[in-house]
Parts: sequence; structure tokens; C-alpha cells
Amino acid sequence: MSHTAHIPSHRKPRQRASKSALRAGVAGGVLSTIAVAGAAGPAQAEPVTQTIEMPTITTGLSTAVAASAQATQQVALDLETRAYEDAAAESAAKKAKKAQAEAVRKAEAKKKAEAKAKAEAAERAERASRTAERTTLSAPAASSSGNSSSASAPSSSSSTATGSAGAIVAFAKAQVGDAYVAGGTGPNAWDCSGLVQAAYRTVGIDLPRVSQSQSTAGTQVSLDNLQPGDILYWGGAGSAYHVAIYVGGGEFVGAQNSSTGTVQRSMDYDRPTGAVRVL
Repeated sequence: MSHTAHIPSHRKPRQRASKSALRAGVAGGVLSTIAVAGAAGPAQAEPVTQTIEMPTITTGLSTAVAASAQATQQVALDLETRAYEDAAAESAAKKAKKAQAEAVRKAEAKKKAEAKAKAEAAERAERASRTAERTTLSAPAASSSGNSSSASAPSSSSSTATGSAGAIVAFAKAQVGDAYVAGGTGPNAWDCSGLVQAAYRTVGIDLPRVSQSQSTAGTQVSLDNLQPGDILYWGGAGSAYHVAIYVGGGEFVGAQNSSTGTVQRSMDYDRPTGAVRVL
């Protein structure tokens, strides 16, 4: 009995030890699990809030701020660009206006220079033609008559003008000192035929405008039988290049050229080719 009883008592402690070990193991596992869960739980709970919630808010705010800054910078850039464009446009307008004024000034200067050159050329041509005419006329005058004194000066009785002739002479003399301008018809600038036409218009006579026609507008008279108011011409009758008004005393008044203007000169200064009487 004692032997049999000894066996159960021998096994029972082993069963208890095994159960105790099992229980201890189970308890330890449970406690380990609880401990791990307890340690992991708080460690994971706080970072979730920080890594999920906060970065999302921070990223959205940063994006909005960056977009606002970029928009502000773009507006500033646009305003600066517009300011540069406006300044460039204003500068270009000023330069264009200045260039236009300079072009107008140069054009006017060129026009004046051309007009002056043309007048000087016309004057030289006129002088050359008169010289040629005088040379041509001198030969027939010397061979046709031995009394040259009667042909060189008009009658002294023609030095005093009255009536219409007096009015024409008075008008012509009143213009002495006026400028010569090609195509001029007064009141302060004339060309040769413009002066003659205006003088005759004072007495109601309307002459042709140009010297060629004026040289055939009346009756041809010799240079030794002139009367005040007669029209003197240089060149051929119908092709005259210059005209003037005989004012008596062997003198004439004419718009000569751009250098001398309107003058009163002796016929010996530039002897005319012929004369016509309109009155």
C-alpha cells in the first residue's frame, strides 16, 4: 500500500509542476502580450495624429502661401513689364516726333537751297543771253547808220509822263527795292512780267502774264523814240526773256533778278532789244 500510495504521490507533483509550468507559461504569455500591447499602443497612437493630420494641414497652407507669393510676384513682374513698355513707347514717340521735325527742317532747307540755286542759274542764263543779244545787235547797228547817237538815247521830250503813262511810271517807281521772286505778282515781290502787268492794271489795261506775250502786246517802237510807259523787252519779239517799263530820261524800272531785286537803271546798264507801246 505504501508502495502504491507512493506512486501517486510521486506523479502528482509532476503533474502540478507541469501544470504550474503551463500556467506560468500561459500567464507569462498573456502578461507579455498585455505588456507589448500596452507599450505599443501609446507609442503608435501619438505619431498617427502627428504624421497623418498635421503634415496634411501644413502642406496645404504652404501650397497656398507659395501660390499667393507666386501670384504677387507675377503681378509685380507684369506691372514692371508694362512700365518698361510704356516708357519705351513714350521714348519711341519722342524720337519719331524729333525725327519728323528734323526731316521737315531738312526738306525746307533743301527746298530753299534748290530755289536759290535755280534763281542763280536763271540769273546767269539771263546775263549770258543778254550778252549774246547785245553782241548780235551791235553789228547791224554799227553797219546800218553812221549816226549812232540818235539810236542810243530816246528823245528828251519823253522824260515827263502824264495821264495813264504817268500812273504806270509812278506805280513802277514805287516798287523799286522790292524783292525779285520767280512767278511773283506782288505786292512786295515780283518777277519782270508780273511787275509790268500790275503797273498796267492800275490804268485798267490787262496785259498777258508772261514776257513773251507782253513783247507783242502793242505797237513796236524804236528805242530812239520811246515814251514813258512803253514796255522794253530783251530777246526777240514774241520770244522775249525779260521785260521792264521805260520811265523816261533814258531809264527803266524792272524786277531784274534775285540779287538786285526791283531797280531803276539806265538803259546803258543793260540795253534792251526792242520796245512796244500799249497806250
